[in-house]
Amino acid sequence: MDITGAAAELVRRLRARHGPLMFHQSGGCCDGSLPMCFPEGEFLVGDRDVLLGVVEQTPVWISGPQFDAWRHTQLIIDVVPGRGAGFSLEAPEGVRFLTRGRAFDEREIRLLADRRVLTGADCAGAGRTPGVER
Repeated sequence: MDITGAAAELVRRLRARHGPLMFHQSGGCCDGSLPMCFPEGEFLVGDRDVLLGVVEQTPVWISGPQFDAWRHTQLIIDVVPGRGAGFSLEAPEGVRFLTRGRAFDEREIRLLADRRVLTGADCAGAGRTPGVER
């Protein structure tokens, strides 16, 4: 999981305004395929959702089926001009987050093979994402 410099700067501004944040990438159609940014806890993570990582102190979750499809891809959150999802915090800024991808090479895939995947079921009732410092 990674984030571009421009997206990181936007996350910092949004966090200063809204407090702790979270991303969720659902893989749905239309706006649902964009990474959506919410105040942490405002979006309920499902039991099958997978924690991809943490960028700019912000957990990034993805739906289980999307994780299965993209598990061999490094996802990179970026920001571009344009209108995105109406519920995502960046919408009033005139920009939208989007996900870029880079396929892992064979060495990276081997390194990831034994990595434990943290799901929403692992965090039920926790209120915060384990390992995210506030």
